[in-house]
Amino acid sequence: MHETQTSPLPAKDAGALLDGLAPLNHLGVIRLQGDDAAKFIHGQLTQDFALLGLDQARLAAFCSAKGRMQASFIGFKRSATEILLVCSRDLLPATLKRLSMFVMRAKVQLSDASGEWTLCGLAGAAVHDFAGLPEAPWSLARNSEAMAVRLYPALGVARALWLAPAGTALPDAPALATETWLWSEVQSGIATLTQPVFEAFVPQMLNYESVGGVNFKKGCYPGQEVVARSQFRGTLKRRAFLTHAKGLLTPGQEVFSSGDASQPVGLVVQSAAAPHGGWDALVSLQLSALESGTLHVGSASGDELAILPLPYALLEDI
Repeated sequence: MHETQTSPLPAKDAGALLDGLAPLNHLGVIRLQGDDAAKFIHGQLTQDFALLGLDQARLAAFCSAKGRMQASFIGFKRSATEILLVCSRDLLPATLKRLSMFVMRAKVQLSDASGEWTLCGLAGAAVHDFAGLPEAPWSLARNSEAMAVRLYPALGVARALWLAPAGTALPDAPALATETWLWSEVQSGIATLTQPVFEAFVPQMLNYESVGGVNFKKGCYPGQEVVARSQFRGTLKRRAFLTHAKGLLTPGQEVFSSGDASQPVGLVVQSAAAPHGGWDALVSLQLSALESGTLHVGSASGDELAILPLPYALLEDI
């Protein structure tokens, strides 16, 4: 049985490290505008946008017909007829093109609005300073034209996504390096899909059903049958885990077990340099790989992966 190790960085040190505002230029924004904006996107993603309130956001996936994730979003309504979807910039152009193919007669226009918005990550005191932001993940608050979405914490430190029209004054907060923010993203356990892992996972392989990324009561969307079958027929054989290694970890890297060098048992989803040294990553692993042997990156003789505790309970454990 593979043993879970404790995090190399104490939570008290994370509080001092994760405090301030970080620019998030690696993210972009897709805008949906029109009377059918909510109805249209509700039929395309894994989450409910038809009943989405103006004080809420959604974590959601856009899947292929085979249930494989082609993009992930943090989405919310700016108004009753305007929805913003935040995703990785490297997937945005292709995702916008694919979504646009489904518009047909719907009264909605889709566009790349990345240049019209400033996106930042808030951590620590900067989150508490944004007035009216509830503590529950995926809640949303507004301060004039600026908006903040509460994210999952990292090592107990509060985090939020801040958006405002380009040119809006930034919150008064210390500068936080983007690299440190990216490490906090890994530590939160919430994966953002990027090009190297395009179509590599069904949402549950990234624990999306456990962190508010899948609604099993909503209507159909591309890949819905596969996602539902994975959940209710016991076919899910992979989960996302928080890991640490001494050497470089990169999205798309294969993971092997010392017990079987012939084929990979997992894939690195998202990674970041750890402030305390080495690299932390979210890795999607075959559950059977945890039963014996050790985990290694690149090959069965590569750098060993240590499994760290997930910061949230999986749905099957709740």
